[in-house]
Amino acid sequence: MAKFATSTNKILLSRDDLKELGIWQSNSTLIRLEQAGRFPVRIRLSGACVCWDREEVLSWIEARKAERASWTYADAR
Repeated sequence: MAKFATSTNKILLSRDDLKELGIWQSNSTLIRLEQAGRFPVRIRLSGACVCWDREEVLSWIEARKAERASWTYADAR
């Protein structure tokens, strides 16, 4: 995992790091999710270089896990 440490000791994740965490959505899907407030907003380091705060992404994953408890499936009895 190619992590970048900032001066505030935050770890930043690249697009490849997201893939290692199992987040395989396309860039345009991630942008839509970010705009809808359904995924952590990227941090733009330069024109084409973006990253995400690791803690925000891990919190998002944990929230998705917690959501599973409320899912109801059509074939569940």
